[in-house]
Amino acid sequence: MTAKDEGDVMRASVGDRIVIRGHHIGEPDRDCEVLEVRGEDGGPPYEVRWGDSGQAALFFPGSDASVQHFDHAKDERQDGASHAND
Repeated sequence: MTAKDEGDVMRASVGDRIVIRGHHIGEPDRDCEVLEVRGEDGGPPYEVRWGDSGQAALFFPGSDASVQHFDHAKDERQDGASHAND
């Protein structure tokens, strides 16, 4: 495991997925969807909805968390294009 630089700060956007890997053998990963970014410039804390329970919570991620970013603008363009042909 490598330590993050002090300057490394997690950045996420609404709709991104945060994954926390299991810490022990056999322990499942946990994931959540970012509902709201409360920090500056995409930084924590985040209002999230946990995938395993559906519960919403304020989350301050640790060094064991990673973000899966999604291109939200691309998704919106595809939705609009598919409706234009209806």
